[in-house]
Amino acid sequence: MENLKIRPEGKVWQDGVSKSITFIVTKDCQLACKYCYLVGKNSKERMSFETAKSAVDYILSHESQFTEASVVWDFIGGEPFLEVDLIDRICDYIKIEMYRRNHHWFGSYRFSLTTNGINYDTPKVQDFIKKNKNHLSVGLTIDGTKVKHDLNRIYKKSGKGSYEDVVRNIPLWMSQFPFEGTKVTISSEDIPYIAESVLHIYSLGIHQVNINCVFEDVWKEGDDKLFERQLVSLADSIIDNDLYKDYSCSFFSEHIGKPQNPIDENQNWCGAGQMLAIDANGIFYPCTRFAQYSLREKKAWTIGNIHDGIDQNRLRPFLTLDRCTQSKPECISCEVSRGCAWCQGENYDAAETPTAYQRATAICKMHKARVRANNYYWNKLYRKLELEGLREEFEKNKPKSKDLIC
Repeated sequence: MENLKIRPEGKVWQDGVSKSITFIVTKDCQLACKYCYLVGKNSKERMSFETAKSAVDYILSHESQFTEASVVWDFIGGEPFLEVDLIDRICDYIKIEMYRRNHHWFGSYRFSLTTNGINYDTPKVQDFIKKNKNHLSVGLTIDGTKVKHDLNRIYKKSGKGSYEDVVRNIPLWMSQFPFEGTKVTISSEDIPYIAESVLHIYSLGIHQVNINCVFEDVWKEGDDKLFERQLVSLADSIIDNDLYKDYSCSFFSEHIGKPQNPIDENQNWCGAGQMLAIDANGIFYPCTRFAQYSLREKKAWTIGNIHDGIDQNRLRPFLTLDRCTQSKPECISCEVSRGCAWCQGENYDAAETPTAYQRATAICKMHKARVRANNYYWNKLYRKLELEGLREEFEKNKPKSKDLIC
């Protein structure tokens, strides 16, 4: 396990709890991914520098409200690198203002983006990366094999798959961000391609695959069985070929599939309410999933704006969210509940009333299938290690769970 490419520890910006602040710089994208939760993407809503500047000024001038030791300044779309000039200007302003104000985040910050990879190699994007390299994380999304990727990640105008335009930029991206993983999304139609897609991503030189099922209610009868078979096949390939020594897949974790104590393990799954998202009009949201372009059924849930600041009454419901306050009794008492994820925005969008306290459970069967495959993975791996006399070494050298992004 000593060669597993995980993110190194000790980065100053990661110490303690970081504040996540997200700028929705554009709602435009070259792609129209079939599983994308951003149902309101468009080419008109673009953040101005003046709006971003006002947001930064508000945040940095209210230091008592933002006491976290570190900050992640996140930029999303649509495709954020469509607005690389704007992002570059915002980042320059953030750096200057944190220094000028002697803000406690100066020296303990990170700029973060996730890109579809299409224009990654353009001169403007590369200049931005070189300029901010020491405080920058860039994730690049590739869904797996050409078949799986092109099944969903298609150009919005032509309907053509984008695999070739993305894969050509993987070597450049990996040379600049060797410890980054890619993000893979699973929907009903592409379940048959999971195993070969994860292995394909490994073959591209990417060591960490962060993969999840969509939270929306898209699953068909029998999907969970097919999903389990794919994960068992993937487990066999990883273990039989010793790939577990150098590669990781977030579907396999020793820490999932156990019952949870409602007292000691009652935290909310995500950071909705602890994060802050800002759109092109300077409106504040508890998470980007509560902005209107992310919602199918509900109205946007705003918590303030750049002029009036954060409305604590609008934010208050998110401060008491936990597993028990939003879950059904069967979820709380479930024997395999640990690791069963949820999206707070999808909870709100799918709820019978405008509440964030009704947990959406569309992925229940998929989680249970994952648990069964996960048990198979670890049972097989430990049997192999015992036979080879390597279990003690494996236990000593394996990364801690917090080192792997789930």
